[in-house]
Amino acid sequence: MPDEAVVEPTAGPIVKPLPPELFDVHGSCAEMRWEAMRGVGYHVPTDRFFVRNHTRTPVIDAAAWRLELHGSGLRAPRSFGYRELLALPSVTRDVLIECAGNGRRFFTDQQHQEVSGTPWRLGAAGAARWRGVPLAAVLKLAGITPGAVDVMPRGLDPCYVADGVDHGRVRRPIPVAKALDDVILAYEMNGEPLPPDHGHPVRLVVPSWIGLASVKWVGDIEVSAEPLSSPWTTEFYRMLGGEHPPGGGPPLTVHDAKSAFELPWGAVLAAGRPHVLRGRSWSGRGRITSVEVSVDGGASWRPALLHGAHVARAWTRWHVTWNPPASGSYTLLARATDETGATQPMESPYNELGYLFNAVVRCPVRVINV
Repeated sequence: MPDEAVVEPTAGPIVKPLPPELFDVHGSCAEMRWEAMRGVGYHVPTDRFFVRNHTRTPVIDAAAWRLELHGSGLRAPRSFGYRELLALPSVTRDVLIECAGNGRRFFTDQQHQEVSGTPWRLGAAGAARWRGVPLAAVLKLAGITPGAVDVMPRGLDPCYVADGVDHGRVRRPIPVAKALDDVILAYEMNGEPLPPDHGHPVRLVVPSWIGLASVKWVGDIEVSAEPLSSPWTTEFYRMLGGEHPPGGGPPLTVHDAKSAFELPWGAVLAAGRPHVLRGRSWSGRGRITSVEVSVDGGASWRPALLHGAHVARAWTRWHVTWNPPASGSYTLLARATDETGATQPMESPYNELGYLFNAVVRCPVRVINV
């Protein structure tokens, strides 16, 4: 890809505005505030979609961009320009993307365990409507062979350096079976061209898998007849510590179930009047089939009413009505069950890097007399 296709932004690591009513900023990352979704439709508007950057957002000239396909698993390696990609048959899908560290701070806040990484609550997840070309179609045009085993996209963001080690650009292999199944080379988000922070001009969207797999600003894809690896499968995004194997568990793939209330953290509500508590639940393993809510810290539970779309690769909206009888501090809980029968536990298995927190989150609210 020509060097002139990438132009570094002159401001901070994130291009779009980050108003405090929409985001909590963590360095090069921005977490969506859940109250920003109250009264909003099924999709997270692009202006409030979370941002996860390893380094900083590159600004890329789509006209100069090319996608290079190469490797021992292709018979006819080739490249695609932006307009060539847009001319191919497209698909449009609702898909949730979630950082593997979403919920990380609850290892510390709820389970009193030390972990490292960005201290997300639950705002590093969002469902959007993505349009693009199935990765399978592009791989077939490049002559993917029956012996191909791994597909590794690589981003065009700056190289990631940690503890003095240059790990190169973000890249992470995907098994061929997944790549040929439901992965998209997306160029639109919520009906508009991708903005810079979300992968312009083209990104991968890998349904049901952790967000790392949905590589942004993709510039080349290696297709190999041999297994591939990167630091993002050997050193990062594996379960370490606790009861996991000494060398770490396998590279993370499917994200776990979570539930979130559309409330500010530490919300203040009025006593003696009904409140509609709204939220969303999701699971990488399948559709949400039920959600239960507790308004007394888990002493009792009642079913929430599910409504709207139930998209397996996205999320499900729900609500309950609560009339707090008196002022004071309360703890709200929500737990989801997916179509595999898996229900959110009360505690999440520990790992040193705080990945895949899936326990029920204790959401504090204060009720006052008005």
